[in-house]
Amino acid sequence: MASSSCLIPRTVILLVFIVGFLLPLQLQALKLPFSPRDMLPLLPRKVSWRILSSFENPANLLPAYVGAVSSPEKSVQWQGACFYQNTAWLEFHNKSGSEYGGGTLHIKVSNAHRLTCTDVYIFATPYRWTWDGYFLSREHTLEFDQWEGKEEFEYVKREGVSIFLMQAGVLKSLEALYSVLPLFANSEWGEQSNIKFLENEMSTTFKERPPPWSTSVNVDDINSGDFLALSKIRGPWGGFETLEKWVTGSFAGHSAVCLRDSEGNLWVAESGRGNGGMEGDIIDILAWDEWWDYELNKDPSNPHIALLPLHPDLRAKFNETAAWEYARSMVKKPYGYHNLIFSWIDTTHGNYPSPLDAHMVASAMTIWNQMQPTLATKLWNEALNIRLGTKGLELPEILVEVEKRGSSFGELLAIPEQDDWIYEDGKSASCVAFVLQIYKAAGLFGPLATSIQATEFTIKDAYNLNFYENNSSRLPKWCNGGDNVTLPYCQILGRYRMDLPGYNTIQPYQHMNERCPSLPTYFHPNNC
Repeated sequence: MASSSCLIPRTVILLVFIVGFLLPLQLQALKLPFSPRDMLPLLPRKVSWRILSSFENPANLLPAYVGAVSSPEKSVQWQGACFYQNTAWLEFHNKSGSEYGGGTLHIKVSNAHRLTCTDVYIFATPYRWTWDGYFLSREHTLEFDQWEGKEEFEYVKREGVSIFLMQAGVLKSLEALYSVLPLFANSEWGEQSNIKFLENEMSTTFKERPPPWSTSVNVDDINSGDFLALSKIRGPWGGFETLEKWVTGSFAGHSAVCLRDSEGNLWVAESGRGNGGMEGDIIDILAWDEWWDYELNKDPSNPHIALLPLHPDLRAKFNETAAWEYARSMVKKPYGYHNLIFSWIDTTHGNYPSPLDAHMVASAMTIWNQMQPTLATKLWNEALNIRLGTKGLELPEILVEVEKRGSSFGELLAIPEQDDWIYEDGKSASCVAFVLQIYKAAGLFGPLATSIQATEFTIKDAYNLNFYENNSSRLPKWCNGGDNVTLPYCQILGRYRMDLPGYNTIQPYQHMNERCPSLPTYFHPNNC
């Protein structure tokens, strides 16, 4: 028996089509008192989910920073998603009779563009966050009954309460949520959602290769130092990689490197093996046959894999002994979650896709810090303390300390990560930092190695290095299988052709990738 959600009368579907698509085309010049899309949540879930996901971009889930209020004299004005005229200010009071009192945030909203819309806001200080929504044109208030001690009181007096607008409004935020959730689904629908997101946000294309979509690899043609670029487009890791690609500009989301031992056996050194959870991912070295069998037959994320052979000149320089010594020293050590976000953020403004900015990152960290304090310490608190030269400060204390020093949170995030920083759980490395550290140990960077921080590289930065084969006639004959398009590297797995813009183009230089913007087009300026 079919489920009830599948039994949708054709008249309902026709009505949705007329109301949701044809009617707006005819009445687009009119200011309607409601939107036809306001009715979509009333439809059965399966129908509304698919229709909603077709309207908006998942990026609409991100709130936009509109300002901070600290007194009636320091009000802010902005245009909302629903109400086009908005003003907010803050008044301190001591209704609680406590030492530092509390405050009332006033927010006056008016000039709604239709009667049924609502604006939703997030309000945050380093010590708390809350949210509220406004449906009526009038002055609203939000009470802070009591500040969390002197630190929050002093901070709000100086910096104010930050206000973030869910810029797409309630319904569009739901639409965006309906679009972003499928990114993590282990299904054909999830895969297509990832493809659609990347095509829309990164202006890339997914061109299907002729089958078979795997290559009969001859391992005799693979050498130490050959780079493996992986792109996953389905399931939890597919969704995570899609968002990683979006903020960094990388067209691959994972990496590993090949190593041959003294007996000629081929291995894959990789950071990120484990059970898929943040507590379980580790650094490991696997025999090629075991690694390839998993990716070919068992990986549920539909991996696409490109092999990037080293240039012969660099292959001759590659110090296998030193590479193995470093790689073995890292086996079973944790994945580098500590420095994950810092390889992406190099500047105060040039690395955040709209509407992301340092204000929103601080707000998101504040929320996460209250929900998952242990994980927050692993992801950023300890790294931020190292940058400040402090120890043990929690996120609220870090934000206050930054403000006291006359700096900004954006400047703190942009301080380059150092390879010799060791966190409380010992040495660690992200997937690409692990590969680049092996390259450093093997001598590929030469005298520049001491001035290059592997932890500042994204996967895009790694495959942009001019370390790889530049003569297609020297690539293995099996390189791209039966594909009718010749790539400058070997795609060995995947339904869609892997495009790696900027591949093999950038000569290493001192302090490489420490001050590189990634917007608006993911272009890499010279010597940034």
